[in-house]
Amino acid sequence: MELKPPLPPGYSTVSPGQIASVVTCLEMRQRPEISVPEQDGMSFQRWKSPYLGEYRALYRAVGENWLWVSRLEMPDDELTATLADRDVETYYLEAGSQKIGFLELDFREAGQCEIVYCGLVASAIGRGGGRYLMASALNAAWSRDIDRLWLHTCHFDHPSAYAFYCRSGFKPFQFMVEIIADPRLSGSIPKTAAPHVALLEA
Repeated sequence: MELKPPLPPGYSTVSPGQIASVVTCLEMRQRPEISVPEQDGMSFQRWKSPYLGEYRALYRAVGENWLWVSRLEMPDDELTATLADRDVETYYLEAGSQKIGFLELDFREAGQCEIVYCGLVASAIGRGGGRYLMASALNAAWSRDIDRLWLHTCHFDHPSAYAFYCRSGFKPFQFMVEIIADPRLSGSIPKTAAPHVALLEA
């Protein structure tokens, strides 16, 4: 992740066609007591070398309303290489025969792991799948020899995300501002996505 210099105090404008999110980074410096809750009908599965179409479909189903876009716009060869990397682990949460959750862990930085993506499809929220997915994520991450686990969330995410991460044992350590082209204007995701984020059209 390439970081720009800190913004000066005061208001900063954003160029037309772009959106800005306030990002909160959280971390955990030691393995917690992990108890994976029993969830009838749900299973947590490793997803090795997934077919890109199926991967992007689940990524979209989980993240479209929170403006997840990087994996949709990433070139196929780059995404294939990322998912095939031995230090990147992808998982899904399944209920019945349906994939309802998604997790990606990145161990490419020595001694640490980033939870790059973690989320559920809208219909699965509030059914206990989030706790099961996070407990499974913690178990998978700390199964390797790491001394730091971290993630980030932003104000585009589900309103309960930050509190959920804190309850899971993460502590905030940094704010960032991310500016990207609004993917609803480029057509990467529908204009109806993320109604909680203003859409400014020329």
